[in-house]
Amino acid sequence: MRKLRILLLVREGHVPPDTLDGVTEKELDAWKAEFDVCETLRCLGHEVIPLGVYDDLGPIRKALLEQSPDITFMLLEEFHGVAIYDFAIISYLELMQQAYTGCNPRGLLLSKDKALSKKILSYHRIPTPRFAVFPKGRIVHRPKRLTFPLFVKSVIEDASFGISQASIVQTDQQLAERVNFIHEKTGDDAIAEQYIEGRELYVGVIGNQRLQTFPAWEMDFGNMPEEMAKIATQHVKFNHKYQERHGITTHAATDLDDAMQARIAKVCKRVYRALHMSGYARMDLRLSPSGEIYVIESNANPNIEYGEDFAESAETGGVNYEQLLQRILSLGLSYKPAWMAG
Repeated sequence: MRKLRILLLVREGHVPPDTLDGVTEKELDAWKAEFDVCETLRCLGHEVIPLGVYDDLGPIRKALLEQSPDITFMLLEEFHGVAIYDFAIISYLELMQQAYTGCNPRGLLLSKDKALSKKILSYHRIPTPRFAVFPKGRIVHRPKRLTFPLFVKSVIEDASFGISQASIVQTDQQLAERVNFIHEKTGDDAIAEQYIEGRELYVGVIGNQRLQTFPAWEMDFGNMPEEMAKIATQHVKFNHKYQERHGITTHAATDLDDAMQARIAKVCKRVYRALHMSGYARMDLRLSPSGEIYVIESNANPNIEYGEDFAESAETGGVNYEQLLQRILSLGLSYKPAWMAG
């Protein structure tokens, strides 16, 4: 690939330094993904221009006009503190006729809304747990088709925000209390879905037209007490001390036979196409003890930090980190948005 001038969009305050000299582990945690991407792209010979953004499009427009980047590398996950607005940033880049990495605006919008995406998956008969949405300001009334236990979370938020052991509810009173908690904590509507016992798998998908899936990655809940639900709470995902105490790790799901791997790959590709995704994405699945696959969520803007699940599964699939970022750039340059159609 020719050497590119790349505008790297990151959250304000997460512009990585040139070196890690003197940086503590706690400081690094906040912007490690940004550093890994920036450093690797530079090592590949590209010119990288990092830009921190929070609630102002002006700096993006200024950088596009003055720097004329070949492509914008999208690492923003929110705008104005609102998670669902990442699609609006990509929409703005399309309006500016700028190539970008990652998913297109429609795929971002459809996948971010858990209720909308589940309706689409249901239309396409892609297996996903039964669910109901509980809007803010309405009385919580459980549909009869929904039986306990249920898993309650925000319709919009990701990264396990608002998810704890209390998210699994067994009674109507617990359901009402947790729904109200989500309304107050996230400011979003709440969604309650049938809780699926089983294994938690993550599958990376990459491509625009021709899709590739990476090997399934599994959340290993270690020695968590039997009575605790095996779900990806905020503690399970991000609390290092909690992870060490319970032996929680992620790794390749190595015991899946060829037929199961093929079924998982097929389901993930169907989800990707049904939600009009492009670039790359990660599918979150539950695999029941009887071998049934359920799509829990699709993430069109997943963490691509070095050493994290997406990058690790890509490496297991034969795509190292440098190749992964190059592939993401190539897909961004080859994607044809509406303004190129004429």
